[in-house]
Amino acid sequence: MPELPEIEALAQFLRDHAVGAVVGRVDVAALSAVKTFDPPVTALSGRDVTGAGRWGKFLGMDCGGLWLITHLSRGGWLRWVDEPNPLPPKPGGKSPLALRVHFFTPEGATPAIDLTEAGTKKRLAVYIVEDPTTVPGIARLGPDALGLTEDEFAALLKSTSQRIKTAIVDQTLLAGIGNAYSDEILHTAKISPFANTATMSADRVSQLYTAMRTVLLDAVDRSVGQNAARLKGEKRSGMRVHARTGQPCPVCGDTVREVSYAERSFQYCATCQTGGKVLADRRMSRLLK
Repeated sequence: MPELPEIEALAQFLRDHAVGAVVGRVDVAALSAVKTFDPPVTALSGRDVTGAGRWGKFLGMDCGGLWLITHLSRGGWLRWVDEPNPLPPKPGGKSPLALRVHFFTPEGATPAIDLTEAGTKKRLAVYIVEDPTTVPGIARLGPDALGLTEDEFAALLKSTSQRIKTAIVDQTLLAGIGNAYSDEILHTAKISPFANTATMSADRVSQLYTAMRTVLLDAVDRSVGQNAARLKGEKRSGMRVHARTGQPCPVCGDTVREVSYAERSFQYCATCQTGGKVLADRRMSRLLK
């Protein structure tokens, strides 16, 4: 799933490539992706693209005061297409395309952006709104992960009692961090994913805050300016433990381990984060019974 650094990079990509263009035709290929009906998607046509923004993991494009907001969810992505197919896509087809927005640029080009979604679980969402804060998911967001002072972050953690891994991916508590970067942040801070927010010392909270900013800002620096098509690869290349199960930890050399739950999993280093203790993997435990 694209997280804060990738969404920030996509917003900057839209500022660099789409701002100044005029919206042409908007093609809806997946009707279920569009969550609003008033204004209709056709209201975007003929409007100037004037900006782009980010709210947590939501991405928005400002079309002269009317916003196209999307949440890419787990399998979604944005693609820039220099020469899009001029024919409208057939709704309900097997293509991963969900929505296509055509543009007319001042230079006379006719590119488009495609919102696509891989996989069978279709969760990508598109909203056409005058005010981004009216999107339900945006209205529920907690403060942005890069917008907090250390004191505010400490107060936020004190307001809840739960595993830190769960807390920092809760978008209503803290916006922008998902499964991948939470693994990296906790590894950098040398904190167990199972540590409880209520019992973390002030020093540990400070370590976590510093790690959060370091990991996210480094990822933003690496991502902004990249072509949209290269962002996924850039994200993977910067990971030290996430999605590296069975590989050596780049800090200590211990084997990166995994805990699986429901439809997700997280990775960690026992030596760096848990004092050598291997965390219980409930799903694996059930399989071994």
